[in-house]
Amino acid sequence: MKLLYSRNPNPRLAVATARYLQAPVQFEFAAPLAPGQAERYRPLTPALRVPILVYDDGSSLWETDAIACRLAREVRSPFWRTGMDEPAMLQWLSWGKQNFVRACDMVQFEYVTKQCYGLGPVDRGEVAKGLALFAESAALLEEQLAARPWLLRDGISYADFRMASFLPHHEIAGLPLHDYPAIRAWYARIEALPAWSDPFAGLDAPELPPVPQAA
Repeated sequence: MKLLYSRNPNPRLAVATARYLQAPVQFEFAAPLAPGQAERYRPLTPALRVPILVYDDGSSLWETDAIACRLAREVRSPFWRTGMDEPAMLQWLSWGKQNFVRACDMVQFEYVTKQCYGLGPVDRGEVAKGLALFAESAALLEEQLAARPWLLRDGISYADFRMASFLPHHEIAGLPLHDYPAIRAWYARIEALPAWSDPFAGLDAPELPPVPQAA
């Protein structure tokens, strides 16, 4: 299998997951939206976004969570819970995408993504909405993580990686993790994993454009 990726948050999550699982994949940098590249990648994903998992027969799977599920099953890892434990993991995936992860994404998009790619000035209104959602969702997450080290009671899971997917640039984005000691400690545990802290080690992974310094 081959995992097509870039350095953006969701592809980064897929690469980190593959490396954490030591999954049997080859890694290949891809940029489907680059000039002249769309038709090359369209047969693999109608969304023209990475990550994409390409099977040996040429068929493909796209969307990060689906790829994580497939890789975990490939190596028979409980990182993606199955059976009666799966609903608890899916609970956090679903809640996170609509709350904590979404809040992080909203703020990061304004302070990091837009500035890297010259997509316009920071929209302070969107930042305020993102920070309000962050405060609301982080309060719930803080309470849960104060009682246990990981989201699930029986250890680390893909839900932890997904929940943290927009935190690698939290300092640049100005996300106030310092206000939430349990979340900060939880994320430090994730950052201590080499697969998370440097998922692109040894790979061809062109750096993202730098975030311009504020005037």
